[in-house]
Amino acid sequence: MNNNALLNIGIFAVFVVATLVVVIRASRNTKTAADYLAAGRAFTGPQNGVAIAGDYLSAASFLGIAGAIALNGYDGFLYSIGFLVAWLVALLLVAELLRNTGKYTMGDVLSFRMRQRPVRAAAATSTMAVSFFYLLAQMAGAGGLVALLLGITGKLGQAVVIAIVGALMIAYVLIGGMKGTTWVQIIKAVLLIIGAGVMTLWVLGKFGLNLSSLLGAAVDNAPKAGERLLGPGLQYGATGTSKLDFLSLALALVLGTAGLPHILMRFYTVPTAKEARRSVVWAIWLIGLFYLFTLVLGYGAAALVGPEKINAAPGKANSAAPLLAEALGGPLLLGLIAAVAFATILAVVAGLTITASASFAHDIYANIIKKGAAEDKDAEVKVARRTAIVIGIVSILGGIAANGQNIAFLVALAFAVAASANLPTILYSLFWKRFNTSGALWSIYGGLTVTITLIVLSPAVSGKPSSMFPNADFDLFPLANPGIVSIPVAFALGYLGTVLSKEHDRDKYAEMEVRALTGVGAEKAVSH
Repeated sequence: MNNNALLNIGIFAVFVVATLVVVIRASRNTKTAADYLAAGRAFTGPQNGVAIAGDYLSAASFLGIAGAIALNGYDGFLYSIGFLVAWLVALLLVAELLRNTGKYTMGDVLSFRMRQRPVRAAAATSTMAVSFFYLLAQMAGAGGLVALLLGITGKLGQAVVIAIVGALMIAYVLIGGMKGTTWVQIIKAVLLIIGAGVMTLWVLGKFGLNLSSLLGAAVDNAPKAGERLLGPGLQYGATGTSKLDFLSLALALVLGTAGLPHILMRFYTVPTAKEARRSVVWAIWLIGLFYLFTLVLGYGAAALVGPEKINAAPGKANSAAPLLAEALGGPLLLGLIAAVAFATILAVVAGLTITASASFAHDIYANIIKKGAAEDKDAEVKVARRTAIVIGIVSILGGIAANGQNIAFLVALAFAVAASANLPTILYSLFWKRFNTSGALWSIYGGLTVTITLIVLSPAVSGKPSSMFPNADFDLFPLANPGIVSIPVAFALGYLGTVLSKEHDRDKYAEMEVRALTGVGAEKAVSH
């Protein structure tokens, strides 16, 4: 093992030990379900906003988007635009109303005026599905990143790395719960934005703080793409199908955020709806600033590293940002930036794991199996911890299968599932009086089934050299992202399921409307 690899391992170890200390300290006050699942609702709006940025700025944002811009230019930057614009949907339609209506999970909101057991089961199923796709992306990013740093080229070595990341993730969640996870996300967000900011200024400094000079150098160093790197169409403009695929991707990105369970759950860690709204405003500013950095980092990687070297590295597009760090500041900066990327992966997978385990413990165990009357007041936390272990093991196996895929693309699939299965049900629940249990089940299960079926039958999974299973060929659906089909279908199914059922609880909707808009009763947020 060379000196660079030892340096990188040392930087990783310092970060892991420091964050574990923070998690252990945070866990001292974790005693109740509210402490473990919602951090005792003790975080302020600005603190939660930084944590949301930490949760949202995943490995896809840092590694995947920088790589996509380096290889595909303008078309890669569309990921940044989609991820950012999506926050307007979350801010204007969802954040405050969800905080007022729920307690710990998305299932609380969706089941508020419905039949509890079937809707909670559906919400938990959807939460697990979205979390699984998102976890795939993070684990794949971990494998490629550490392979690049330590020079591990074999699949077995990368699989071991993914397993280590999974074990650390499980440790964070078991020890610290939501409180510990939130502090890890805050630390990681600060490190990531500072690290990306320093690299951005460094790149611009190489070109006399002149963005035009940077773009010109990127074009010169990418002879195959040439000036197409600066305009739309390099990745999505070749055929009518690829243009449709871009539209599908844009829909999934813009509408998906407001349906991501691990983001929605963050709104319950603040004491009031006002703080939930403040946290989203803080998150938008921080996330927007970071995505401006990705533009410079992506084109900087194209100019200073080059597409050929990026494609030849372990992790391919995901290696663009670390390779840029090495080109700028040598092994030390590479180690520091990679540690930040590693922190990014750990923080996001911990957030996803606690969300999925909380949904199972709160929605399935406490409210379906025990019908809201668990004999042990700590049982919900115990079940959440056991579920986190199972989710960790499943995500490790999935991450090994997905290793080598572009993680921005894998995250876009998670957004498609969230936009199709969750968003229609959330919006109908909050804004449509007539909506009922049947409509909720049709939109969740229907949206989930259509989306996953189309993903399985898409070129993302089989039929192309870049597919997850390149040697198989069952790509019957032509689009890599199914959002343009699955999102309208899910809305339509929610409508049909509602109008074909006579169930309608006017009183419960009136109660939900008052609580959602005013916050009356939200502080207690008791189960119904």
